[in-house]
Amino acid sequence: MRTNLRSIVWGALLGGLLTLGSCWTQPVVPVYGYETNDMNCSDGFDNDQDSLVDCEDPDCFLNATFCGQIVPNIPHLEPENSIEVCHDYIDNDDDGQYDCGDRKCQAIPENCCSREFNNARCSDGIDNDQNGFTDCEDHGCSHGLFVVVCQESSELSCTDGRDNDADGLIDCADDECAGLTVCIETQCEDGLDDDGDGATDCADPDCATFTVCQGPEDTVSACQDGVDNDSNGYIDCADFSCSKSSDPEVLAVCEAAGSEDTLEACQDGVDNDGNGYTDCADFSCSQSSEQAIVVYCEGLSESTVDKCGDGIDNDGNGYTDCSDYSCSKSADPDVLTYCASVTEVTLDKCKDGVDNDENGYTDCADYSCSQSEDVAVYEYCASILEVTFESCTDGIDNDANGYSDCQDYSCLQHDDIEVRRACQESLGLTAAEANERCSDGKDNDLDGFTDCDDWDCGWNPEVTVCEGKRLCE
Repeated sequence: MRTNLRSIVWGALLGGLLTLGSCWTQPVVPVYGYETNDMNCSDGFDNDQDSLVDCEDPDCFLNATFCGQIVPNIPHLEPENSIEVCHDYIDNDDDGQYDCGDRKCQAIPENCCSREFNNARCSDGIDNDQNGFTDCEDHGCSHGLFVVVCQESSELSCTDGRDNDADGLIDCADDECAGLTVCIETQCEDGLDDDGDGATDCADPDCATFTVCQGPEDTVSACQDGVDNDSNGYIDCADFSCSKSSDPEVLAVCEAAGSEDTLEACQDGVDNDGNGYTDCADFSCSQSSEQAIVVYCEGLSESTVDKCGDGIDNDGNGYTDCSDYSCSKSADPDVLTYCASVTEVTLDKCKDGVDNDENGYTDCADYSCSQSEDVAVYEYCASILEVTFESCTDGIDNDANGYSDCQDYSCLQHDDIEVRRACQESLGLTAAEANERCSDGKDNDLDGFTDCDDWDCGWNPEVTVCEGKRLCE
């Protein structure tokens, strides 16, 4: 009789729990006081209803003895890079971190080390994994593969009144939003010099292409405001609608403004015709029909061995010596030879461990090597850098920067989609291709997980072929 009564009681309790489970909602903050002992931390239940079970719950880690690192009597070193060894409570590679505390385990999304990795969890105001960081402050959100709510770079995120990327700046006050049309248009009529360049609203050339600042360029006012009012690429008297106007008052303005076509005007350091180019940087000087002006401008050009090695930006175009195409791509073989001797462009210099051109980047870390037009140099850099599908799936830190394969941004954010596919099973050019890659029976990214067993197939919003409960859900 006692046994039957116990069954009835437990049956009623279980039924109640199931009923509660059907309408359960995650609490805003963790419920403390329940998952704090060995029994509750090993029963397979989420006793405090914070969505973290047993040893996944920081409460157990801090307050119980059942959870925590296991130190084997006989250490056995092995890589900590699989689901099995990332959940065994052992620091397998003896690097001081174990399981989800180890960066190599965190890099495998199938380990479910991060619980904040989608738009819903990254915008709910809850520290879902109780690691002390909430929503976009959490690395799992700010660097989430499919998280867009933490990017302050779209028209939607730049007008929602939120600091989506948690950098302390909201909407158009954030540099990532500043270049968007919605922000520039707003700033072009706010009466402020938003970018601090001394020009306010429509007087700023940055505003010239927007409707609020557009109009004809054929009046006295429009021909001297420094704005390309009709957005044709020419400003004020550099525009024929001003310089060849039928209005004598407009012509007088342009005559008073001056022109950049005399030897004096081509060496006074002033943009006399207001077209944005000064002295010999203006074609009206450098390609003048007056020989004296041409000779003068040629004398300033960065095109001789001496001028390509004097440390001076002789032509005032912002590039000095062999960083200037007039030197590095000169038609003069002597200049080319000189530039080759001081820049990082040869195979020998791209593997000597020296920052030959002193630009802060050495060997294949320098674009002049890694993106060289010399096939031998390019192939050498490709062989040691993490920039191919093969080098991004070999488990080796090829470029010795501390990150291997898809932990390295050179793989994860490479321009070539074929390289990025080493880091994402579902990466396709179209939704149809993404679905195909997640249902072809192949482990396309060679990470040991195929199709819908791969985390990114389950969570990629473009993939619809994966049904049922997703990994880490």
